[in-house]
This record gives sequence, structure tokens and C-alpha cells, in this order.
Amino acid sequence: MNGYNRKSPQKRRYDMPKYAVPPKKKTSKERIPQPKNTVAMLNELRHGLIYKLESQTGPVHAPLFTISVEVDGQKYLGQGRSKKVARIEAAATALRSFIQFKDGAVLSPLKPSGNLDFTSDEHLENGIENLSNQKLVEHIETLMLTEKKSNLTSLEQPTLRLQMFCMSQNVSKSAIAVDGQKKVPDKGPVMLLYELFNDVNFECNNIDGAQNNCRFKMTVTINEKKFDGTGPSKKLAKNAAAKAALASLCNISYSPMVVPQKNVPLPIDDKSSSMELPQIHADTIGRLVLEKFMEVIKGQEAYSRRKVLAGIVMTENMNFCEAKVISVSTGTKCVSGEHMSVNGAVLNDSHAEIVSRRCLLKYLYAQLDLQCNQATAYQSIFVRNTDGQYPYKLKSGVHFHLYINTAPCGDARIFSPHENDTGVDKHPNRKARGQLRTKIESGEGTIPVKSSDGIQTWDGVLQGQRLLTMSCSDKIARWNIVGIQGSLLSSIIEPVYLHSIVLGSLLHPEHMYRAVCGRIEKSIQGLPPPYHLNKPRLALVTSAEPRNQAKAPNFGINWTIGDTELEVVNSLTGRTIGGQVSRITKQAFFVKYGFLMKNLPGIPIRKVTTDYGQTKANVKDYQTAKLELFSAFKREDLGSWLKKPIEQDEFGLVE
Repeated sequence: MNGYNRKSPQKRRYDMPKYAVPPKKKTSKERIPQPKNTVAMLNELRHGLIYKLESQTGPVHAPLFTISVEVDGQKYLGQGRSKKVARIEAAATALRSFIQFKDGAVLSPLKPSGNLDFTSDEHLENGIENLSNQKLVEHIETLMLTEKKSNLTSLEQPTLRLQMFCMSQNVSKSAIAVDGQKKVPDKGPVMLLYELFNDVNFECNNIDGAQNNCRFKMTVTINEKKFDGTGPSKKLAKNAAAKAALASLCNISYSPMVVPQKNVPLPIDDKSSSMELPQIHADTIGRLVLEKFMEVIKGQEAYSRRKVLAGIVMTENMNFCEAKVISVSTGTKCVSGEHMSVNGAVLNDSHAEIVSRRCLLKYLYAQLDLQCNQATAYQSIFVRNTDGQYPYKLKSGVHFHLYINTAPCGDARIFSPHENDTGVDKHPNRKARGQLRTKIESGEGTIPVKSSDGIQTWDGVLQGQRLLTMSCSDKIARWNIVGIQGSLLSSIIEPVYLHSIVLGSLLHPEHMYRAVCGRIEKSIQGLPPPYHLNKPRLALVTSAEPRNQAKAPNFGINWTIGDTELEVVNSLTGRTIGGQVSRITKQAFFVKYGFLMKNLPGIPIRKVTTDYGQTKANVKDYQTAKLELFSAFKREDLGSWLKKPIEQDEFGLVE
């Protein structure tokens, strides 16, 4: 068959040379790719910019145009003999500001190399004013092209992206802005994470809680590293996971402590220090306390219900890889007036942070016990103090960190989380800011102290007067003056102060700082050394706890390192649920104190001959510091410290 579409192989072989590709025609003008100008470069970094003609001066035959462009709220100007030239100069001014560092230096061109160190300052050479517009564009293009080179490792690539991000945000790699204060990035954490890293994978692992109070857990994986975040919705959990990753990998923080508030005197001892605890450390503290709580509550899940969770973490030389959880506790109630004890056998205050501090006291007593035996003395966190008035002191580098899942009750929690009330507050009732406040018997919340002499009577309380206890904010402020070791141990060891306070929710920098130390920093005076005003670092965990609307239980749990099991205390009676005396009461500590006075080396007075209250009063420096604290509150017109009935401390040491 010899149809139209059939051709013999021989004929096809001879016909092929006839259809050669015609040679390309030569044109008089070859198209040469034009280099980018500053306007094109700026449009790549920032989309949707608008250029405005500000003015036109000079004669008609030689005009001078001034054009502006606004980038991130900042206006940049450029001048030229034509509008095009003026627009290019305005874009160049904006680009120069992007890559300008604190010392006025600029990034020099980078050569693609597998051994580049993008974190060093060796590439900061030429002054920014010496660069032409074309060189400026080449600098930025080189950075963008270098990232695509295959010889960059996966670790170097995020560093380069971070450098480009910092250039576009006008901040350095550590997000430092003016006066040593950090600046929160303008972009959301999830968007920023995708910009800085290629391999980002989010996964929703599990959902905890009831339908009306569920918690989502998201895990983000970056370069085989996992970071968790939790929240009441998947979106918030995803944001929390992204924040944790950025804090760990890039030292970028979204903490409320990062943004300087207007007219807020946040304490900056110098330009290199601040009140903020690094975010990665804050997240570690929160995670350790939560994990320890879940561990110790196993087998007694009936008592896992709680509104406030607190714990204390100890570090040595700020090594959080080997941090120890010293105590874990829950609780939100105080003892009822009818259950007061004349023998120090009940817990008056069962709020979680107060109980955690009492657990820490138990730990300090145990550490001093180790000093009673030469064979175990080296294991103690205390050492002999040969050059001071106190026989013992903490080892150098030992720090204690307090975690609370919400702001402490009282002054630190008197604000609206959804209103911006910083700056000048003209409200007539705002004199209550910083006021001393008391917890109410058998209830939640606090009320301002009345203008009384600060004394409660035993018979008045038994007759029906409400037993009042100072708020947690006020007690923490007290710890920042007299220490967390208590009056009894103050006769043996130097004052011990909290290094940081980490919150799980409701951290407002202005209110929290004022509550724990700021309200008395101007009026405190005459403290006997080594007592001083301690200013703990503050932080908020990335996975903030949601508002818990459930009714608070009438019990609380406590656990101290070394305990074989947790202790459950009835908050209204101040005793364990079995009716026994708690292991962290005044009575228990007075017995431990008597043992130390008899057996601890280096103690000048061995026998305790006075009752509990008088023994505390004999620690002169501690009492002086405490009275100065009370006077400072009065000088600031913040109220009088309310004391418990004196009969509570009139018990002796059991032989």
C-alpha cells in the first residue's frame, strides 16, 4: 500500500538535511539585560509602595524635584533633575537605612562560599555613604543570590534569611532596637517562620480537655528539631509553636516584656541589661513544672483539678539543661477563721505560689541538714561563709525561678488584658494602683486594705470577723526585700532572692513590675546589708494558659524534691485531707530549726529558749528590713500591712 502518509525510510533519510534550522538573524541592536535600579530593588522587599512628589524648585529649564516614599511608617526623600532620578534617590535612601548598622557600617559584597560566617562582623567595612546606588543594589542581590547556592548548609541558610529579615526590618540579628530594648517583629510568628526556613512542617498531635474547654497541641518540625505549642484553638497553638521555634533558633521573642511601654519606668540598670528573662529559658521553666506536676499526680488524678499551678526551678550557673524542679503546688484558698491554730499546725495560705515557696523552705532545711555531716556537706547547695556575719551562704551560681500559671493575685492582676491602659492614666480612682490588698476568707480575689492599724484579733475572728491574708503580689514584693528564706533561716544563711518569675498567662509588664518591686523602689531606704531591693527578671511562656472558668477546688497539692508522694491539703482547714498536720507548717519548720541549731557547725547559740514569735523577733536584721518595707508602703500611701493575730505565733518548741 503506497498511501499519502507512508514514506520509505530511505526517502526520509535523504529529506532530513533539507529542513535545517535557519540561522538566527543578526539585529543591529542586541538586547542587553539592564541592571536593577534602587526602585526595583525596594519594590522586591516592600510591595505596594507609593511615591509622592513633595516639591519642585528651581527655574523651568533646570527644575529640582523632591520625591518621598513611605516604608514601615518612615518617610524617605530623594532629589533629582527629573522625577525618575528623584524617585531612584528616594528608594536608595530607604535601602541604605535597611542595611545600616549601629556603627554606621554597611554589608560588603559577599562571595559565595561554603565557609561563610554570616554572624560575624568581619564583613562590615565601608561607610554607607561611600556606596553608589548600583553598588547598593548589588549588595542586596548578592545576599539573595548567595542563599540559593547549593554549597550553603542548612544551618547557614536560615542565618542568611534572618540577616535579610533584619535588614528589611531595620533591626539587627538579635532584634535589638534603640537603648538596648528589643523590638517585636512586625510580622506574625508563623509567617516569619516560613520566611526564615524552608523545611517547616506543622502537625496537630492531640486535643486535651472537654469540648467547652479543649486544648490543642501543635508541633512544628524544622531541620529535624521539634517545638510544641498549645492553645484553645489550632491557630493559637500554631502561633505558640512558631514562637517557641523562633525563640530557640533565632532569638526572636514575642514576649510582652520586649516592647517598651510609653511612660513606664521599666528598670534598666544599664543599656545591656533588662528585666526580660530569655524566652527559651522561660519556656523551659514552664515545661519542667508542668511535666513534674503530671508526673507526681499519677495515681491521684482525682486531685489534678486546679486553677492555679506554681513551682520553683533551681539552676546552677544558668544551665537549664540540668535544671531541677524543687517544688510543685496547686491551690487558691485560705484557711477559715474557725480553724486557726495556736500551735502553728495549719497552713494559713494555700495559694499555689505561697505553698511552693514553703516547699522551697523545706528544701533549704534539708540542704542545711547535709552540712551537719562532713561526709555529705559537699552535696549541699550551701557553703560555710567565712567572711560574713551569717554562718552559711548559697553556692555561687545557684538561682531559683518561680513559675505561676497566671499573674499573682492582688496588684499584679488588677488590669484589663484587652485594654491598653499604659501611659498617663487620668481616671480618678486609679490611686488604687499599687495598693496593698488582702485575700478574703474562703473566697477568691482580693480587696484593698482598710486604713486601720493593721492588727487582727483572735477573738474578733472567732466571733465572725473575716480572717484576712495579704495578697500574693504583696508577699512576692516582701520576698524581694527580705528574701524567700524566712525569718528563722535568716539567722543562719544570707538572704536568698528569686532570680526570675515566669507566668503562664496575664503578664502585663507595667503592672507586674510595679506589683513585685516598682511601687517601693523610690521609697525603700535604710536596709541592713546584704538586704536589698531585688528586681527579678520577668517572662511569659509562649503557650499561654487560657482563662479557666471552672470553680476552684477546696484542696491543694504540694510536692518537694525528695518526697516519695504528694501531699493533699484541705485549704479551708489548713490540714491534710486525712486531718494530719502538713509537712510545711510553722510547727514543722520550727522543729527543723531547733535541730539545726543543735547540730549545725558554726552556730554560736545552740539552744532555742523562746517561743516561735519571739525567736523570729530576735533576728534583728531581718526584722529591720521587714519594718522598713512596711514603712515604704506607708510613705507611698499604699496602706498598712495586715498582720495575723499574734496568738498564732505563741507556741514553743516541742522537746
